[in-house]
Amino acid sequence: MDSKLNVLRLPAEQLYSNEIEALKAVDKDARPAGWQLSPKAVLTYITGGRAGDMAITPKYIGHTRLVEIAIATLLTDRALLLIGEPGTAKSWLSENLTAAIHGDSSKVIQGTAGTSEEQIRYSWNYAMLLAHGPSDAALIRSPIYRAMETGGIARFEEISRCASEVQDALISILSEKTISIPELGKEVSAARGFSVIATANTRDRGVNEMSAALKRRFNILVLPSPADLESEVEIVRKRISELAASYELGAEIPEEDTMRKVVTIFRELRSGMTLDSKEKVKPPGSVISTAEAISLLTNSMALAASFGSGSVQDVDVAAGLQGAIVKDDEKDAIVWKEYLENVMKKRGSEWRGLYHACREMNP
Repeated sequence: MDSKLNVLRLPAEQLYSNEIEALKAVDKDARPAGWQLSPKAVLTYITGGRAGDMAITPKYIGHTRLVEIAIATLLTDRALLLIGEPGTAKSWLSENLTAAIHGDSSKVIQGTAGTSEEQIRYSWNYAMLLAHGPSDAALIRSPIYRAMETGGIARFEEISRCASEVQDALISILSEKTISIPELGKEVSAARGFSVIATANTRDRGVNEMSAALKRRFNILVLPSPADLESEVEIVRKRISELAASYELGAEIPEEDTMRKVVTIFRELRSGMTLDSKEKVKPPGSVISTAEAISLLTNSMALAASFGSGSVQDVDVAAGLQGAIVKDDEKDAIVWKEYLENVMKKRGSEWRGLYHACREMNP
């Protein structure tokens, strides 16, 4: 059996390896140092198109110009910072840019309150250090260190979740493109092609605000939420189809009408206004992003497959909506009840089944 079939989630360079190879075969444009594809081919990989007889699926559905700017940034000596609301595909875009450019998206630092400076630079195998002293063999290279050595791209997820002094360890690396190792009396210089793609969540502003000095080392791109209902439905449809194939859920893909209802609810609660702009609604305190809608519908498929008919019904969707919108805040329950009575209930027969299923979940 192919070992890939036993992996829950493949990295992008493996998941879309056929598309990358097809693009390599037809790519006649100049490739920058260390890149496996030209900038135009990377754009095709991200936004979709064709490579000979193969259709290239879009990985990011949004403003093409933003993707062009991101790719152009990685051609220069500046790092790239992707900022946006939760669910705006920051990590997904970061991973796929790295997969297309270098074929290895695994060099990742996950920013948390516990991330240390050593995880950005290097640390030591302390058993070897105590036994033999500082040596290259005892050195544990960080993802950024390894990217510098190979001229690759390191990814720094949720950078604003790290303490400010940890973030600032990046300043000299991004400025000088070197890491100094005084214990070994040497300095590591970045090979051509090295860069960093960081992501930051706008909901985390004020947690650990990035310093002005660090921001100057990045070209900052703000990724917007999907511009309209149709764009968001398209994103949801595409990702659900991919996830359903990966998870082998054994349920039918939710009907178009079901996806549109979920996306409509999320967009209205996010914006505080119905889509026709006729009525204001109270937004919940929880994050209700596109990613949350995808997760909700995928979970509805799992419910339908395991405990239903195999076809997603209103009761399956209602269970997901309850969990997505009403977290641990009592105010969210009130907001959701008001939305049900003031908006959903008035939408007529097409929404009646979902309304009643949601009311049973939220008495």
